Order: sequence, then C-alpha cells, then structure tokens
Amino acid sequence: MKRHIRYSREDASLLLLDQRRLPAEEKWFVCRRVRDVEQALWEMVVRGAPALGVVAGYGCCLAAATTDETDPQWREQLEEKMSRIAGARPTAVNPEYVVERMRRAWATDLEIELDDLRWMWDRLAAEIHSEDIAANKAMGRNGLELLWDGCSVLTHCNAGALATGGYGTALGVVRAAKSAGWNVRVVAGETRPFLQGARLTAYELWQDDIDVRVACDNAAAVLMQRGEVDAVLVGADRIAANGDTANKIGTYNLALLASWHKLPFYVAAPSSTFDLDTASGEDIPIETRPEHEVTQMAGTRITPRGVPVYNYAFDVTPAGLISAFITEKGLIRPPSRETIRSVLE
Repeated sequence: MKRHIRYSREDASLLLLDQRRLPAEEKWFVCRRVRDVEQALWEMVVRGAPALGVVAGYGCCLAAATTDETDPQWREQLEEKMSRIAGARPTAVNPEYVVERMRRAWATDLEIELDDLRWMWDRLAAEIHSEDIAANKAMGRNGLELLWDGCSVLTHCNAGALATGGYGTALGVVRAAKSAGWNVRVVAGETRPFLQGARLTAYELWQDDIDVRVACDNAAAVLMQRGEVDAVLVGADRIAANGDTANKIGTYNLALLASWHKLPFYVAAPSSTFDLDTASGEDIPIETRPEHEVTQMAGTRITPRGVPVYNYAFDVTPAGLISAFITEKGLIRPPSRETIRSVLE
C-alpha cells in the first residue's frame, strides 16, 4: 500500500487519502488547519484507531504551525486545539494517547519558543508514525504463531494499512503470512453501515494479491457452520484493563458466533490501544454517528423518511470471548488484567 498519510512541514499541510471515496477513486483530502483535521477524523476521511493516532500527531503539528507566536495567549490557544483533536473520535484511545505524548514533550520545556516547539513536534509526529508501522510489522510476526498455511480467517471492518500508519494490525498478520510464503484466505465481512470491509479491506488485499472474498455480515454464521472459517481476526479501537474490547459495531456478534462454533477469536492491536486507566468495557464511551449513514447507501435513501435508526459506531466484546491479543510486544493469552499487564508493562 502507498503511504496514505503525508505531512509537509514546508507547506504546513497534511494530505490524507480520502477513504470515503475508495475504491471508486483515489482522491486526497488536504488539511491546513485544525478544523480540517477535526472534519477528517469525524467524517471518516481517515479511520482506524492507530491511523487516528498518527493523524492526531500531525494535527498537533498543524495546530502549532497555524498558531501566532506574537499572541501572548498562544499557549492557551494551542492547548485548546490539541484538546479538540484528542476528542474528535471519543471511542478510539489512540488520538488521546498521541496528543498526551505531544503534550508531555512540550512539558519538558514550558518556556520553549513556538518555532522550536514546531520543530520538536514535527520530529516526534514522524517518529510516532514510524513506530506505528514498526509495531504493525512486529504484530504481524507475532501473530504467525496462531495461523498456518492454508487457513481461512474472517475479518471485520478494516484493520489494514489504511487503518494504521501503514501495514495493518489484523491485516498485518495476514501480510506477514503472505511474506512467509503461506496461502491465507481472507473473508472480509462487508461491515455495515460504512462498508469498510467491502470497500477498504477488499481494496487493500486485492492490490496486494492476497486471496480475499467479501461476505455479507449476516453470512458469518453459515460460513462458520460450513467450515469456511478457521479463525476470526479483528482489530480494536480501545481495550480496557480487563481485556474488554471496543471495535467496530458487529465485532461482538462475531465473537459470539465464534464461541458457539468453537473457533478462535483474535484481536490484533498495538500497545497504544490498551487503556489501562479504563477498568472495563462498561467505562468505554461508545460513539453514536449520524442517522444518514444507516438510512442512505451511496446517497440513495433506503429507509422510509421519519423512521428513527440506531447507529452505534462500536460495540464491546467481553474479554472472556477473546482467545488472544496480538501485540507488538507479544501474545496475550488468556486475556486478563494480569496477563495484559505482564506483557505490556
């Protein structure tokens, strides 16, 4: 996959491959101010927890680049911009994590001049981006212990290069298997209502010549029943201290189905997605998105006008339904407070 997140200090711009338009066209969304970054995050120009974190880092760079150092209140203005970036997508923890990391770097010298802060943040944001790609690749290698040549994995939403700084979490494991010479087939659940599986996962894997088939979300049970699935492999947006995991709506359904059919259910996520300050899934904020994402498809209304809908963007899978976490630091199994801390700390 080409790099889909590009930041230019010289132009003070952040270019994002507009995922709303894929796979029909490849078009770039240009961010020049913090409000552009907020729009990109909320309207899902870019999505996927690790990618949101990378964009949040570059968003802080844009915030600094567009702040007037002659204003005596520039520090307060910059802090307000950072808070807006951190809260643009409340369920995913990665933007909060990255913004806090940028804030801690600033706290090492609160009297720093704004131009020096800009240079420091530009380097740090690029470092965070590179770290994410490296973590994805390490995750992929670690996940090979759980798969085998010829296996078939069912995935949900998009947990590939487009959802990260590059390479992927769940799809990073698939890419590692491909690099190892294995033949791994992917069943991409379409993932209503935004169709990230049908549009984005299929787009990525097809480009990389990886065997992929798209399935309607409601076909998952029969595919498991017919032996078409050997394991379920998904990403995550926030993982609580006890292992409860928030991910794209429909993930919980798959975990229940996998449990019934006695199939392993794996979650691939970097350590930055674990929120050890959140005790359990009950404490994870669940984002509610606009109704039109459900009532319309490709701009065409598919429900009667006036009929209300549910549009929870995420659900929470209890830790007891998860066979293992795949992280850049190693496998965590079985998921529990103790095993999570033993690997991550």
